[in-house]
Amino acid sequence: MLCSSIFTCRACFSYIIYMDSKIKSILEEYAQRYETSDFLHDDPSRFMHQVEGRQNKEVAAFVASCLSYGSRKQFMPKIQALLDYADNDMYNWIKQDYYKDSFKEDDKSCFYRLYNFSIMYKLFESLHNLLIEYESIGNFVKRNSSDGLSAIKAITSYSAKTGIETIIPKNTTSACKRVCMFLRWMVRDNSPVDIGLWSDFIDKRTLIVPLDTHVLQEANKLHLINNKTASMSVAIKLTGKLRDIFPDDPLKGDFALFGYGVNQ
Repeated sequence: MLCSSIFTCRACFSYIIYMDSKIKSILEEYAQRYETSDFLHDDPSRFMHQVEGRQNKEVAAFVASCLSYGSRKQFMPKIQALLDYADNDMYNWIKQDYYKDSFKEDDKSCFYRLYNFSIMYKLFESLHNLLIEYESIGNFVKRNSSDGLSAIKAITSYSAKTGIETIIPKNTTSACKRVCMFLRWMVRDNSPVDIGLWSDFIDKRTLIVPLDTHVLQEANKLHLINNKTASMSVAIKLTGKLRDIFPDDPLKGDFALFGYGVNQ
């Protein structure tokens, strides 16, 4: 309904400014409260903190992100099991083909939910080939992208090329939540959670928020967006809203939305 007078319009405008300020204050508070080392205890980001070496951290983080869907009580032990297989050296475990001792190309038995041992074998084989060609995941991303969105496109394009779209989307039509989460881990610096290994070649201001159903619901409750389904276009829209609040580090808003959801 349109306002009936200029005075009502002014009141509406003042209310909008007030609500925007209130939302900003809420998100700033939750971001500060939840982006702490305590966040690592029940989050897949903890696994990259368990291993040593830049290249090893990249691989551990990437594999952890690939398995991070469903119940944390179910996927966290699976990620830990892979680190145990690799003796906390997943980089060499994959690059030197040691994964073939435990994963067989024709093994269709279930590893985790939709992923059987054969699918995991194909993921490791794809990573092996990438590491042989580029030496590290970081080198691959650096050579094939210049910002957050192009990094997502580089990873999804590699998925399409190597046939691992069962695990990693083959394009950026979907929200690519786990790819965005992995990039958040790798790019954001000065964080007790994210390790910022790639902060020198990707600007954290260009990252895209990891968008799933939970984040979508909280963002809608706060009237940051008005969308019912997650997609890359919606993730980009929400990131723009978070950039208004955290201009130098929009994905600080990821912790803020998590905190807001916990406290509802």
